[in-house]
Amino acid sequence: MNLSRIIRLLKLLQALQAGDVQNADALADACEVSRRTIFRDIETLRAAGVPLEFDRKADRYSISSSFFLPPTNFTAEEALSLIALAGQMGSHKGLPLYEPARRAVLKLESSLPGPLREELQSLTRAIQINIDPTNPLEGKNVVYQQLVQSIASRRVAKIRYASLTELETIETKLRPYQLLFSRRSWHVVGRSTLHAEIRIFNLSRITRIELLTQKYSVARRFNLESYLGNAWNLIPERGPDSNVVVRFQPMVAKNVSEVLWHKTQSLKFLKDGCLEFSVCVSGLSEIAWWILGYGDQAEVLKPAKLRKIIAHRVANMHELYRGG
Repeated sequence: MNLSRIIRLLKLLQALQAGDVQNADALADACEVSRRTIFRDIETLRAAGVPLEFDRKADRYSISSSFFLPPTNFTAEEALSLIALAGQMGSHKGLPLYEPARRAVLKLESSLPGPLREELQSLTRAIQINIDPTNPLEGKNVVYQQLVQSIASRRVAKIRYASLTELETIETKLRPYQLLFSRRSWHVVGRSTLHAEIRIFNLSRITRIELLTQKYSVARRFNLESYLGNAWNLIPERGPDSNVVVRFQPMVAKNVSEVLWHKTQSLKFLKDGCLEFSVCVSGLSEIAWWILGYGDQAEVLKPAKLRKIIAHRVANMHELYRGG
C-alpha cells in the first residue's frame, strides 16, 4: 500500500469517526477521489475491522463514536521510552515529525493508571536528552507539509530556491523522492528539471513552493543509500572514491574512536597512542571541514590531494589571524 492511499484511508477514517454520517458522493468529494475508489476504501476499512455502518434508507455511512484505534498494552519500559523520547524531542522546532509524536504520547500518558503515570513522570524528569543544534526552519512548516503532500499525491512541485551552489535564487520543477533529516536540517531529495538530475535541497532555502497538476513517478532504481554512495555527509562528488587516512593525536584519539562517523571507517591505534583513521569517501570537500575541526590534532596522511586542500585552508587561516 503506497503512502498516498494510506493518507487517504486515514482521512476517510477521520471523516467517518467525527460522527458526521455521509454518503458516498460526499466522501468521494472530501477525499478527492471517485465513488469507485471510495467503495474500495470502505471495503479495505471493513477488512481491517473498522465497524462501518450503512443506513440504506438514508444512503449514508458512519462509524460509531465509541470506536477508536485498538488499544495497545505497553510495558512500563516501553511507555517510559516513548514518553521520554517524544516528550523531550517534541519541543525541538527543527524536527517537524516529533511534535505530533509528542501529542500522541501525551494521550498515552493520560490513559495510564494514576500511580504508574506519576512514576513515569518522575522518571522522565530524571532523563535529559540533548541533541545537536538544529535548523529551526522558521516559517518553513508549510514547505515541509507541501513536500509531504507532493510525495503522497505524486504531484510535481515548483520551487524557488536560494542556491549556495549557483550563488543565486533559482526556480525548478522538482519531483520529490524522499525527505531526509541529516546534519541538523531537513532536506528533500528528488529530480530537478533545471539540473536534469537528482539533487538535494535544504528546506530552509526553499523560499516558495507550488504543487502542480503534473504527475510524476519515482525512478524505479532510486535508492537513497545508493545515491549518496560513500559521501561523507550529503554531497556525493563525481569521480572515483578516495581512500582517506588521518592520524589523530592521543588527546582526541579516544574521542574520535567512540563514534561511528562513516559506514566504511576502520580504526587502528598505534603504539604512541595515536589513532589511524581510514575511510573511503565519495568526494573530499565535506570531510575536509570535519578534519579541520580537530585543528593540529589531526594530520591527513593520504591522499595527497586532501593534504593540499587542508594545507591551503590552514594557510588562509594563518593569514586571517596573523598579527592579531
